Amino acid sequence: MMLPTVASTLLFTSSALGATLATRAVWQPAVGTSWQIILSGSLKLTSSSTSVTPNVDVFDIDLFTNTKNGVDTTVIDALHRLNKKVICYFSAGSYEPGRPDSSQFAAADKGNELDGWPGEYWLNLNSQNVRNIMAARIALAAKMGCDAVDPDNVDGYGENGGKNGAFTIKQADSISFVKFLATEAQKNNIAIGLKNAAEIIDDVLSVVQFSVNEECVAVKECSTFLAFTDASKPVFHIEYPNGDDGSSRTPVSDTTGWCQKEKEDDNKTYDITKFSTVIKNMDLDGWVQLCDKSTAVSPTN
Repeated sequence: MMLPTVASTLLFTSSALGATLATRAVWQPAVGTSWQIILSGSLKLTSSSTSVTPNVDVFDIDLFTNTKNGVDTTVIDALHRLNKKVICYFSAGSYEPGRPDSSQFAAADKGNELDGWPGEYWLNLNSQNVRNIMAARIALAAKMGCDAVDPDNVDGYGENGGKNGAFTIKQADSISFVKFLATEAQKNNIAIGLKNAAEIIDDVLSVVQFSVNEECVAVKECSTFLAFTDASKPVFHIEYPNGDDGSSRTPVSDTTGWCQKEKEDDNKTYDITKFSTVIKNMDLDGWVQLCDKSTAVSPTN
């Protein structure tokens, strides 16, 4: 469904929208909920789509590319009609060029460039301007019908000691920022996840509904994320066995080490069978391998 054009500020007020949000309960996904994540391109779904591949419970998709920058709910409506929940991704802790609100960031909001991501810069999490932009993104996600948001790059404290030119990102800054984002999500009656950021789990676990983790097996830290499943909150877990080969669609022959047992540096083996694990390539395109060794390709534009 096409909506009226979103103002360049991505800010809006609507008593009707407020009334709708007020009656929508915040979604709490269950441990073990199946999922797919696609951040390259948009899902190819229409108002007449009768199925989507793979047949999982949740799709984590880019907020902007799947709504034509906030004016079209066709993809999200189609997923809902197919009884899927929708997590909408955006980067909360970094500046990305080419987003509809990119021009709103001030020069002082930006720190160092993210390693491996030309044109993307860490953001000052204490900037009121940054927080206003992210609050508008969460409100937009709610307006588009997203059930939850997946705000990325909230762990800048781990990059170069958090030093970013004129400002430094500390763990305390990330904790404050995640709590701010969670409050905004709650205002809009949508769920929110913690992306990676293992060091601050204990500080924010109570205000988020799930974890989105990348490579806890590869970096041997899955035990830290067990705090989520212990609290009856899912860990949506991604591994990239083919490493830097971003477009690889080569499945692994044995998923045990990625989906069931993980051995860490303390020589202990941890049971991660309750995690919602998917095997992906670095491009995060439509290809996915599930823990039962099956593979699928979601249709994308």
